[in-house]
Amino acid sequence: MTNVSSKQNLPIAILCLTCSALLFSLMGVCIRYASYTVDNATVVFFRNIVGLCIFIPFIIKYGSAFFKTEKLWMHTWRSIVGLMAMYGFFYAIAHLNLSNAMVFSYSSPIFIPLIAWLFLKEKITKTMLLAAIIGLFGVLFVAKPDSGLLNLLSIIGLVSSFLAAMAFVTVRALTATEPPERIVFYFCFFGTIISSIPMFFIWRPYTYTELSYLICAGILANISQIFMSNAYKLAPAGQIGPVNYIAIIFAGIWGYFFWHELPDIYSIIGFAFILSAILLCSPLLRSKLKNT
Repeated sequence: MTNVSSKQNLPIAILCLTCSALLFSLMGVCIRYASYTVDNATVVFFRNIVGLCIFIPFIIKYGSAFFKTEKLWMHTWRSIVGLMAMYGFFYAIAHLNLSNAMVFSYSSPIFIPLIAWLFLKEKITKTMLLAAIIGLFGVLFVAKPDSGLLNLLSIIGLVSSFLAAMAFVTVRALTATEPPERIVFYFCFFGTIISSIPMFFIWRPYTYTELSYLICAGILANISQIFMSNAYKLAPAGQIGPVNYIAIIFAGIWGYFFWHELPDIYSIIGFAFILSAILLCSPLLRSKLKNT
């Protein structure tokens, strides 16, 4: 009965993660525009404080029951690694082409199966490994090593990706007992407290345009987080993680429309690899592979 339910939930989980990736890519657009005049520490702080404000209706409705958790240490750990990944990712968005920044951020599925196996004891199948390897090739083609894959910005992006993978797997563990809204709330709560420290030294008045980009980025990011948390509640992290790659496709589209960033032949090949990795996660394809 559990296996049947899991198979039925998988398409919904993939849809939720796709919606999460779409919203996250739009958040990247807002952050890119905000970063023209706003520093990285401010962007991170507003992303968290806006998210915290979103949960005021939940707090009013549920009261102290909304905060009640026996997994406070896991929430704290997830917040710390997630916040570190956020600082790196937002820095990459400000200094790289949007699609390239998304490549490094969404390289996390490469690490997710291994981390999920180590910490959650989730089984790694040959299909999952193949999807991760194909996705890695896609990332390399888009990033183009000959253009400086291992420069400082790229290293920041890849480290952020690894930290994001750890955060995703922690989210998967938390969803066993915690509702998605509580998971996102604690991330915003701890993130606001920690990110307010550097903000204290650089605070200044912000223009309405800057505030509009910062607030929109925070709203989009937190709705994206809720979709992501629901996705990982419905399916194992290693099984659906490569679906995150689709955010790179979305970012490429926004990069073209807003900044006239055109992909070269290597990027197109990379996108094809990435789409192949996503297809390998499709429940329909996996069921066909099992029957052949």
